[in-house]
Amino acid sequence: MAKIAFLLLLIVPFVVGMSSAQLTSNFYNSSCPNVLSVIKTAVDSAINKESRMGASLLRLHFHDCFVNGCDASVLLDDTSSFTGEKTANPNSGSIRGFDVIDTIKTQVESSCVGVVSCADILAVAARDSVVKLGGPSWTVLLGRRDSTTASLSMANSDIPAPTLNLSSLISSFSNKGFTAREMVALSGSHTIGQARCTTFRNRLYNETNINASFATSVKSNCPQSGSDNNLSPLDTTSPTTFDNFYYKNLRIQKGLLHSDQQLFSGGSTDSIVNTYSSNSATFFTDLANAMVKMGNLSPLTGTNGQIRTNCRKTN
Repeated sequence: MAKIAFLLLLIVPFVVGMSSAQLTSNFYNSSCPNVLSVIKTAVDSAINKESRMGASLLRLHFHDCFVNGCDASVLLDDTSSFTGEKTANPNSGSIRGFDVIDTIKTQVESSCVGVVSCADILAVAARDSVVKLGGPSWTVLLGRRDSTTASLSMANSDIPAPTLNLSSLISSFSNKGFTAREMVALSGSHTIGQARCTTFRNRLYNETNINASFATSVKSNCPQSGSDNNLSPLDTTSPTTFDNFYYKNLRIQKGLLHSDQQLFSGGSTDSIVNTYSSNSATFFTDLANAMVKMGNLSPLTGTNGQIRTNCRKTN
């Protein structure tokens, strides 16, 4: 019995880590050697046309991975057999970048047919977006395959809402295996991108831990009723540069979303915000590590899933 128990101790960790262990940095080296350069060129081009697209592509990867893992389920259109994730509350009217992913997929397919997954394209495009806007780079592990279904209910339940308080944010990320520090690092992605008035109106008009002049300036674009889709930058200082001003702004109560300001509100994560605010290198290192970890969330590998020809629908 002792010998069997010892063997189980050896086997179990291998089985548990197997799915992420199958992802490798050189997965396409022989099957599609130019895939990384194709994706980078397309991402750079899209961001040159519209700088906001970098944040949108990063968000696509995040909203994909938090729903049943990084399997490109977020890209699927509705079908007669399932309702996709695009109309879930966190995505409806705000998730974007699908056309850019379509363009990348078309270009990749012309280089190597039926080889590169949409899930891997999302992961690489997220990294390339961050780099293009001045943020850190990291090695994207590859070899994910694409899902054949999506989950509206999981998208509604698992993607953290902008109304969450600190304890709920910590729980939401903990459910996916992240520490509070990794949650704060990933939240730093809000140093780029914009949010709709409907997601921060309540904070503007009803919360007190908000910089008064900041609130006044944002209210001009977000009245108490109507104009739900008007946009404001999540980082008012440098909205199209990937830097640590997101954290600097939190320290002076200029977080746009309720969930943003919760990271610096007299709670357990204040010290992490202080660290990232004063040391962008530490933020960049922690973000890069957390992004690799996020990309490892329950990938489909081996014979699971498929390599979609069109990212919007199953083969």
